[in-house]
Amino acid sequence: MSGQVQARLLEVVAALAEELHPGRAERVQVGPDSRLDEELGFDSLSRVELLMRLERVFGMTLPERLLATAETPGDLLRAVRDAGRPSGKRIEAAPLPVAAGVEGVPSTARTLGQVLEWHLDRHPQRVHVHLYESGDEVRAVTYEELYRGAAEVAAGVQARGLLPGESVALMLPTSLDYLHGFLGILLAGCVPVPIYPPARPSQLEDHLRRHLGILGNARARLMITVPEAKMVARLLRAQVDSLDTILTPEELKGSGSGFGGVDVKPGDTAFLQYTSGSTGQPKGVVLSHADLLSNIRAMGEATRTNSRDVFVSWLPLYHDMGLIGAWLGSLYYAMTLVLMSPLAFLARPSRWLWRIHRHRGTLSAAPNFAYELCLSKIADEELEGLDLGSWRMAFNGAEPVSPATLRRFTARFSKYGFSEQTLAPVYGLAEAAVGLAFPPPGRGPLIDRVRREPLLTLGEALPADSRERDALEFVACGQPLPGYQIRVVERKGGRELPERREGLIEFRGPSATSGYFRNAAATRELFDGDWLDTGDLGYIAGGDLYLTSRVKDLIIRGGRNLYPYEAEEAVGDLEGIRKGCVALFGARDSATGTERLVLVAETREEEPSVRERLRGEAMKRAAEILGMPPDEVIIAPPHTVLKTSSGKIRRSAMRELYEQGRLEKGAPSVSRQLLRLVFSSLGPRLRKSRRRLRDLAWAGRVHLLFWILAPLVWLAVLVLPGVSLRWRLVRGAARLLFGLAGVPLRVEGLEHLPQTGAMVVVSNHASYLDGVVLAAALPVEPVFIAKAELRRQPIPRLFLQRLGALFVERRRHGEGVESVQQAKALLREGRALLFFAEGTLSRAPGLLPFRMGAFVTASETGAPVVPVVIRGTRSLLRGTSWFPHRAAVRVRVLPPLVPDGAGWEAALQLRDRTRQRMLGQLGEPDLEGVTPADAGRIS
Repeated sequence: MSGQVQARLLEVVAALAEELHPGRAERVQVGPDSRLDEELGFDSLSRVELLMRLERVFGMTLPERLLATAETPGDLLRAVRDAGRPSGKRIEAAPLPVAAGVEGVPSTARTLGQVLEWHLDRHPQRVHVHLYESGDEVRAVTYEELYRGAAEVAAGVQARGLLPGESVALMLPTSLDYLHGFLGILLAGCVPVPIYPPARPSQLEDHLRRHLGILGNARARLMITVPEAKMVARLLRAQVDSLDTILTPEELKGSGSGFGGVDVKPGDTAFLQYTSGSTGQPKGVVLSHADLLSNIRAMGEATRTNSRDVFVSWLPLYHDMGLIGAWLGSLYYAMTLVLMSPLAFLARPSRWLWRIHRHRGTLSAAPNFAYELCLSKIADEELEGLDLGSWRMAFNGAEPVSPATLRRFTARFSKYGFSEQTLAPVYGLAEAAVGLAFPPPGRGPLIDRVRREPLLTLGEALPADSRERDALEFVACGQPLPGYQIRVVERKGGRELPERREGLIEFRGPSATSGYFRNAAATRELFDGDWLDTGDLGYIAGGDLYLTSRVKDLIIRGGRNLYPYEAEEAVGDLEGIRKGCVALFGARDSATGTERLVLVAETREEEPSVRERLRGEAMKRAAEILGMPPDEVIIAPPHTVLKTSSGKIRRSAMRELYEQGRLEKGAPSVSRQLLRLVFSSLGPRLRKSRRRLRDLAWAGRVHLLFWILAPLVWLAVLVLPGVSLRWRLVRGAARLLFGLAGVPLRVEGLEHLPQTGAMVVVSNHASYLDGVVLAAALPVEPVFIAKAELRRQPIPRLFLQRLGALFVERRRHGEGVESVQQAKALLREGRALLFFAEGTLSRAPGLLPFRMGAFVTASETGAPVVPVVIRGTRSLLRGTSWFPHRAAVRVRVLPPLVPDGAGWEAALQLRDRTRQRMLGQLGEPDLEGVTPADAGRIS
């Protein structure tokens, strides 16, 4: 039986290989170890077809991961055997009941973390996500489970020493780990940077090189990824200076012992959305919590969303439409989110529609190609019993919307309850968070037919009558979301244009980005006053926005504007040309200095005569659409046309390859790509080695300076008369040390120090250098409150005693009370006391619980408490380490706090006020509930 299964499987593989490349199957002799890519020529789409055929032949459902992981027919054979006995006809589950609605929305929430807290307070056991991680098995995820996993990730991030505001790369597929990871990074106050996992091996090098730019620009400190991607991630780490650690979600969750809350503000960066790069190198769009919530609320208002809606999505979570539009929008409105992976959709497009049927989905979104895939890859027998009547808005965006696709999708699926009024073409971009223009619910698509020549030559979108057969068609993308404005301006001059005049689309609104992360030049190009340039061309008619082209995709020849999409779609319809794998672009001719019109079309055909015939047909078809023939038509093998992670054609990258003469060389082998990447990582490794040597040399210099100055200062303090003179010496020596070491020391707020001497100075404690920093920064001669353990060490004891320090026993109640009495006496004498209120320090960022001594002393004497915040010393000299690192140090003196009465309650209140004031300036987590021992482990 096993031999029959193998023979039948190889027969299916060979038959498809023969269809794709006539004669190849005979030459290669298909066997269990044949390479699907290199030997048989299977690309992504042909793998989808192969998987579907195997499922039909063997009557079973195969895991969609095979699309990415299967390398040989033997891999497919093992999957067929593991799937068990054939299951016969596939039976879809009956529709599930829809969850009841909830009252209200988190309208007062100012951050995503507060949105999650709102749901936790009201309905922690409500199901937030129905997650399809593998095949048809579904897992229900409640808000409580979502938070619990996110808190574990947050604890792990803090344990790795990351500070709020630092970037964390998230390279995971759609999974519960992704949901936990993204929210956990946010809870830790850090900035998630979503990037997509490794693509097909044939484009490995391009994939990695694109991520190098993202990781380097984002200065990612940590990467969270799957175990299978760690080898690829190590290659990235070798070339990204900032990237310290690469962990799987399991490793990260197991590295922390408790999550300390972080004060996240609405204006803080929520995440960096790197643009897909369809027109060039990706740029990191900065989006704050306020930006995201503004856009989510506006989209919800425009679509009349509520908690009874069900959003069904297969969109990748590393892209804005899937991340913000589907997941975070569902999170805000307490919608049920039905989530499946993109591979599950590609392997069986009917799964998307059946998920809508089963969960009574009301909202779903996809690019135009997904609707096309449903038309071409779903057999009628797969649709028996399907009911799409619950679907009220089918968003179509992220790429040009085809009028033909809209018509054909409605025609085919109307018999299954789908209504034309459900179709909702939309427009958005990362610079606006995600959404910018939506149509009214239930209106259906508007298709505008315009005269070809006036638009191409004059930019006038004049309505065409029914007799004009060559009219251009554009789909309305809706009207601006509430609170947003859209205008169309001249490409040169910036003058606003009237309706039906094509120009550059600009917008402004509450979620408009502040710019691109660490890219001032691109940010300047983005803004036109307070308007933002979308980079798209279009026109407005009847209040609706119509897109015509990307600015960088537009080709101008002979005074005519040429749009690539129509010609690409027409050439892609030719038999033998791979649909969706055609690129038309303009490129500079190095010989003549003029621009050439280049068309690249992929084919699986290898016979020279067939490829030549296709070249002629493509030339003719493009000329019919454009009104002129392309200067060059290249018939190329699969994977030549470069695409973004969201499937958009990267015409700028294609242009660059063409001008460099690299377009027709094809992709090198995976081993060659890896070898080239290894060699290219040698330079960064050498730079890292040089940096380590520089760090080592600097650390040695600091140690040398310290051990020269320290004995001299210690001796001088012992022999000099008067505490005041000794303090002036220590202050001068501390400033000299920082100056010679080249450590910037910035002091702010000295004007807040009281004029009289009696005060309690309370500082955070992050490093053994904090005492030296305060000596250099504060123009006072305080009584340093030192722990009693130092009294048993002769060298520090003599030094501190000569400076007037007061040693406090923290463990013996009687001696502790006596120390407080001594401190009160010193305050009554007009002295200033200096406390490290935490009493100890830890390697992990965060403010540990405060001891009460400083606040009892202040409340019982009425002395003001002066909070002092030190930042940077933990980076300069961390925890128990004696290896210093370059870092700037900042000391900020905050306005004094006056005790509100005496007694224990007043001391508690004073402690809490001081703590909150310091946390607001510190930018580190609140570790109030963490013991010092625990804090030591969170490192």
